[in-house]
Amino acid sequence: MNALSFGTASRERLGAAGAASGEPKSDASSMEMAWLVLEAANDLGDQDAVEACRRVIDANLTGRLAPPSDLHLVVDYFR
Repeated sequence: MNALSFGTASRERLGAAGAASGEPKSDASSMEMAWLVLEAANDLGDQDAVEACRRVIDANLTGRLAPPSDLHLVVDYFR
């Protein structure tokens, strides 16, 4: 999966979940995306994105909701 298809796939997956509230939903798919973005952000030295990904992953593992701003960064990272 390349960066362009990843962005399209992520918007399609989270589009239905976030359509009612306007915010992406924190779930397993957002955690998968967070891991992919975390790897890319580490490679690029993007420390702000690394921290946002860690917060999304941590929130998912502890059963909490991730901050909407962090979810937006994860979803839109490859745009």
